[in-house]
Amino acid sequence: MSDVSVALGVRLYPDLVEPGGLAPALGQTAAAHQLDIGEVCAPEQGRGRFTSAELTSPRGVVCVSLGAQARYFMIDLRIDGEVQARGDATDLLQVAQVAAAWRTGTTLAELTVRYPFMEQMRRHPVAHAG
Repeated sequence: MSDVSVALGVRLYPDLVEPGGLAPALGQTAAAHQLDIGEVCAPEQGRGRFTSAELTSPRGVVCVSLGAQARYFMIDLRIDGEVQARGDATDLLQVAQVAAAWRTGTTLAELTVRYPFMEQMRRHPVAHAG
């Protein structure tokens, strides 16, 4: 078995093996559906190079990783390192659609309506002792 097969778990992600992992498969899916998701990066070493992807835009970063026990794609939308929204998609096309919408300026509120599997993170103000 190849490194990519072992890292991905062929049973859950057979469609990601041939392209070489999550990042290249996500790029191919976006291209096939004419979605602009920008450059897709992955760590250069270790298991993460097959099982995670990052898409950077002026608005922030879309981080994607794979579920280990079941097939799903975990999505985090981050601005300045803070998770603004997260969700689990079951289809790689959904991941590409979320990334493209985020990149083109869709607000978090619009995004969570359009993609019900995404949830905006609640912000709680910090209480100041005074």
